[in-house]
Amino acid sequence: MTRQGNTPTGADWPCLSMHGDALWLAVSVSPNARRTHVDGLHDGALRVRLAAPPVDGKANELLVAWIAAELGLPRRAVRLVRGEASRRKWLAIDASQAGLVQWLQARLGGSEPSSPPPA
Repeated sequence: MTRQGNTPTGADWPCLSMHGDALWLAVSVSPNARRTHVDGLHDGALRVRLAAPPVDGKANELLVAWIAAELGLPRRAVRLVRGEASRRKWLAIDASQAGLVQWLQARLGGSEPSSPPPA
């Protein structure tokens, strides 16, 4: 994993990947929650509980709007690129990788994800 000093990079987060010039975030959603919030990492994706039903695209709309608001980005900076009818979704985010890593650290208790020990 590539690091400068002790600062985690996107390579430390399995839910982040680069696709061309776009930064993608893998999200595993659970609709019909009491409130919308991050609930950790699950199978290489950020688990997000959504306070919306999975009906008529309401959960997708809430997810995109909520992620944009959390990151302080305009709504157009976050796009659903895969998984419209699935719990597993991919979002393209027009933001810096460093900013997204900082947000992930803040939402997941400041700790970086666990990684396997070096071989």
